[in-house]
Amino acid sequence: MYDHWVVSDFQEQRPAPAPGPQPSGHRRKQSLLQPPNGAAETDITLPLSTLAEDRDDPNTPPEATLVRRAKSYSDLYHIVAAQTSRGGSKKKRRRKGRNAAWEALAIPDPPADLFEGDLYGDILEDELLEASQQEYTLYHDQLAMTERHLGTLIDDADGTLQVLETLCQSFRAVEEQTKTFKAQCDDLLSEQKRLQVLVDEVGTDLYYYSYLDNVTRRLNAPGAGRLVDDDAFGEVLENLEACIAFMSKNTSYRDAEAYLARYQALLTKALHLLEVGFTNRLDKVSAEISKHIAATQSESARHALAYGRFEEMLMDGYSLIPNLQRVVRSTYDENGHALSNPNFDTFANTATNLFHAYWAARDRDLKPITQHEQAAFKAEAVGPSTESGVRNFVKQCFERSHNESSLFRRIFAVESQFSSDPKSVFAALKAQYRGGLVTGTNIAPIATNMQSVLQGSDLRTICNVLGWLTNEYLLVDYDEDETPFANHCRELTARILTEHLWTFTDAFFEAEIAKSISRGVVPPEALKIGPPANGEASSNAFPPVRRAVELLIMFDQAMPKERCQRDSPVVFKIVKESIASLLRAEARIKSTKNNSTDPDLFLIKNLLLLKNELLALEIGDVRSSGSLTNMQHFGQIWDTLLRRPHNLMGLLGSLTTYIPGSSYWSSASRTGTPVAGASGGGGGAEVQDASEQLDEQLRQSIYAFTRRWAAAVNEAPAGARKAGGRSLAKVERELEEMLERAFASQPEVVGKLKEAIQIEAAQQAEGGKKGGVRG
Repeated sequence: MYDHWVVSDFQEQRPAPAPGPQPSGHRRKQSLLQPPNGAAETDITLPLSTLAEDRDDPNTPPEATLVRRAKSYSDLYHIVAAQTSRGGSKKKRRRKGRNAAWEALAIPDPPADLFEGDLYGDILEDELLEASQQEYTLYHDQLAMTERHLGTLIDDADGTLQVLETLCQSFRAVEEQTKTFKAQCDDLLSEQKRLQVLVDEVGTDLYYYSYLDNVTRRLNAPGAGRLVDDDAFGEVLENLEACIAFMSKNTSYRDAEAYLARYQALLTKALHLLEVGFTNRLDKVSAEISKHIAATQSESARHALAYGRFEEMLMDGYSLIPNLQRVVRSTYDENGHALSNPNFDTFANTATNLFHAYWAARDRDLKPITQHEQAAFKAEAVGPSTESGVRNFVKQCFERSHNESSLFRRIFAVESQFSSDPKSVFAALKAQYRGGLVTGTNIAPIATNMQSVLQGSDLRTICNVLGWLTNEYLLVDYDEDETPFANHCRELTARILTEHLWTFTDAFFEAEIAKSISRGVVPPEALKIGPPANGEASSNAFPPVRRAVELLIMFDQAMPKERCQRDSPVVFKIVKESIASLLRAEARIKSTKNNSTDPDLFLIKNLLLLKNELLALEIGDVRSSGSLTNMQHFGQIWDTLLRRPHNLMGLLGSLTTYIPGSSYWSSASRTGTPVAGASGGGGGAEVQDASEQLDEQLRQSIYAFTRRWAAAVNEAPAGARKAGGRSLAKVERELEEMLERAFASQPEVVGKLKEAIQIEAAQQAEGGKKGGVRG
């Protein structure tokens, strides 16, 4: 709002238009009031009133009015309202048709007396219109320019598409015309590839022929021996193997057989060079090591020389040991098993020669050490210290064998572990080396020295040594971590026992059985059943039976339970000879007059002891005198023998389970007759199973004893009335004394026998001949 307008100042401050050409951009049109010849505005002579445009033009700005100044901000609202109501209706009617842009300007009309004419108003109106529409005009021009560009692009794209369509049609035409030529080119390329493959195959095949001259010159050269210590030796072996395989596969090629024979001869020559080189290296190292070992007496120094220094000197070289390992690994895998190789025989023969040269050198170098250890062992294992000496010697040998196996593995890159394959490393070493050095395959020195010492010992010492070996190394302890040394010791122990010591011990047992059971001298007083000593059931037993029980206990302690149960002829012979000895003693008792010993009770007493011990050993509860004192298996024996007398074949199956070595108990025929009352050397065992013989003999003895004493009980009342007859009380007293003397510490046995006698007596009294305890 303005207090007043100063028209003259405004006219003076308005800049005059610049002379000369105007820019071509968006600008206001040139005023029509300016003369065409560029005359100045001051030269116009026409009055302003005649040039002024119509005031009612919608593009004219509003007229300026004088607005009263507000006294305060609160009076502003009233002043504006009064000014608006003063001539607002007329202005609104004129502004309804105006552009919205002019309404936004909201410029009040100047006072009527502000201008002297309409010329300046028109100029101001054009300038204001141009200023307000300049932004929109520029945007409009830009849109128009963009539209022209887009139109040009569309026209160019249409032209390009037409050109491309023309090119596509041209290419189609060319493709149709060159299809035949392309097919011919493809055929030519295929033929070229086929010829190239054929040329390559011919060149490859020719290589297997041309390589002969090259390898022949290399292997026959004066310095060919040095080739084995070079990496090129491995390539020579590989190429020779490839040539041999090619000639063996393509036997129809020209001179294939001749080339095959020459290549095989060259392979043999190359391997022979390797053998010579390795032997020379061994001799050189052995001469140095053996000299130092003989010069020192220290065990630690000898061990360091024999293993550490020997390995260091042998491995010191370029490629001799790697080439040697390559030859061995071409024949065997890392575990020593044979590989399927067309040249297996050639490589295996070379490997065997290498092994032989190696062990010969080791045996020669360590001979002073092994002789010293063997001499010390024989001096220590004398008298009571035999067991401790054997244990120390075994531990020492196991440690040396493990060291030798580890050294062998590092040199030849294979294991020498046990294998039943005749082509394995183990079989090659076992059949080849039999020296005095203990190795993983040569355990003969351990067994030979142990047997030489144990030969003069008693059977108890031998069983103790075998029991220690079995429990210390053979039985697996799952609580401890498995180590290579433990596995190696277990393997050696199993081989020593199965190949040497078990057979050695069985021979001792058989000699003892023949000495104390089969041919043992039995005095007359041994045929009587005396009172037991210290309550032990075995104290008044027949001496051969007592010795048989002791042998069974020792055998079970010395052997694994599996061997006792399955394949031990010793147990079979103990039982067989014990029964034969008892039958001979029974015959002597019957033939002796005025003998107070009951022959049937004699057999029952000793056969029960023998069978009870067999059952105790089967369940793994091996006891000394305690197992015999309590007769803990008598109830099972009694039920088996007497409660099911008809099931003889069932008894066979159950007893062979309890008695070890069941595979040896079967005879050639199972149709023999019972052996009750047989005498002599136990010939019944030849026709029956030994377990059946034991059960049958025990059953018949019990039946004869109960039948005879049942008859005595039934005849006692009648005998009491006769002169010199026995009363029932006397018979019962005699029976009681006899049973108490035989089974003083086994009341269960006494009770069962009395019960059987009463049952038999009742049946005889009734006149029945059923035989309540028949077999």
